[in-house]
Amino acid sequence: MQTWLVTGGAGFIGGNFVLEAVASGVRVVNLDALTYAGNLDTLSSLEGNPQHHFVQGDIGDRALVARLLAEFRPSALVNFAAESHVDRSIDGPAAFVQTNVVGTLALLEAARDYWKSLEGEARQGFRFLHVSTDEVYGSLGDTGKFTETTPYAPNSPYSASKAASDHLVRAFHHTYGLPVLTTNCSNNYGPFQFPEKLIPLVIQKALAGEPLPVYGDGRNVRDWLFVQDHCAAIRRVLEAGRVGETYNVGGDAERENIHVVKTLCALLDERRPRADGRPRESQITYVKDRPGHDRRYAIDAGKIQGELGWKPAVSFEQGIAATVDWYLANGDWVKRVLDGSYRLERIGTEA
Repeated sequence: MQTWLVTGGAGFIGGNFVLEAVASGVRVVNLDALTYAGNLDTLSSLEGNPQHHFVQGDIGDRALVARLLAEFRPSALVNFAAESHVDRSIDGPAAFVQTNVVGTLALLEAARDYWKSLEGEARQGFRFLHVSTDEVYGSLGDTGKFTETTPYAPNSPYSASKAASDHLVRAFHHTYGLPVLTTNCSNNYGPFQFPEKLIPLVIQKALAGEPLPVYGDGRNVRDWLFVQDHCAAIRRVLEAGRVGETYNVGGDAERENIHVVKTLCALLDERRPRADGRPRESQITYVKDRPGHDRRYAIDAGKIQGELGWKPAVSFEQGIAATVDWYLANGDWVKRVLDGSYRLERIGTEA
């Protein structure tokens, strides 16, 4: 039986990853600080499951991480733990540096010391997989895609902090030999996403009959990746990725933000029409753009497809419909998440 230490495993992507890992027979030690975006409700189906060990704690707590590594002897450490919302990073960048940079450094140091203590096959097979973002590459024009060799050019405090963590991961491989892997993904969406991100935010506001705020002209482009496809990619990189390498993970689904919002409106109109019969597109409101808003992201996932045989299995149309259906069926989950710490307000508007 494999054991993995997963950090940030009560968050959106980490939570989906943990659910799938445990279902596949992996024992997971799940370390999460349970900040506002961490939610144990996501993991409620694992309650009482001996394959899932949840520990509330900070990745910056080296003594705690060292104890978990020594006690459970994992063959992999998968790092999802991060502050990840661009708007929040504009309002309060210090928390992003603390978690994404200082926290990742502490995690790397603990992992390095643990790895050095291993022998034989255990040492040879250990992996530290760091989950990052395409935002570290900056902004694209109308053409081209991000590759693993695209120069870093982060434009927000969030993406700068993730870029710094990526560089630390690389440095620990080249300096200490730590067997690392890095994945840089495009925009994720799907079940259990905290409703500050575009798709769940629009769903909740649309259902409430509130204005649907769209930044600028709405034509900023993102490559959308269904979260379960992302989890499958991470597992594939863990299985067969080349040590020290970076793999870009994209959904091959570039869409303008306004297209995403209108798609959500149409799906909700079909499934839960407004009482007055009006289309939900009438709720769209264009608002002042946020500072430093990157115009376009697009991932070239040719490396992971060519080397490891992974490709997205879920189209945008399939994934967005499944996501809407999940949120409509799980209103109680959303209500419990929205406990007062976040009230669907627009943040990150001041430079």
